[in-house]
Amino acid sequence: MKLWLRLFYELISWRFRGRLNVTDVGRRNFRVWPTDLDIFAHMNNGIFLTLQDTARYDLMLRSGVWQLWKNLGWYPVVVAASITYRKSLTPWQSFAIETKLIGADDQAFYVDQRFVVGDEVYSRSIVRIRLLKRSRGIVTPAEALAQGDWPQALPELPAWVAEWAKSASLPKGKEPAVSDWPWPADL
Repeated sequence: MKLWLRLFYELISWRFRGRLNVTDVGRRNFRVWPTDLDIFAHMNNGIFLTLQDTARYDLMLRSGVWQLWKNLGWYPVVVAASITYRKSLTPWQSFAIETKLIGADDQAFYVDQRFVVGDEVYSRSIVRIRLLKRSRGIVTPAEALAQGDWPQALPELPAWVAEWAKSASLPKGKEPAVSDWPWPADL
């Protein structure tokens, strides 16, 4: 329920935060709600990922990409994420999530997201996102860049992000991925 309230607020308020280019840093302010807390009275690690969805949605709405993708029958899905927690967020604390598209490979886009209090980073994540077609299939970044007001080229993907994506990948959804311990080295 708490996500739906935040998404509803996002839907009615994004226009008041100003237009962005898809390669700009989007900044979205939040506050830690009591429902965000875990048993240790700080923001639950899973809530970080949930709020990142809302911040990415904000960037897509403010850049016009969301409407373009919706009209084309495309939608984004997270296929991988790596997050590092540095400091806790506590009840009622204000913070911002900064979101930036940092590049793409032949299959997906990569987004850097940071939880920031003042100018201090409390948490950082890299998120790998694929575009899917409602009619079935994948939209490559090259196909997406050919549409709308995208820049002709995105920043070059940092080598460490490309290596992370490669080492963290799993087989495609229709390929076998047997849970065998220890994990097979060839995957």
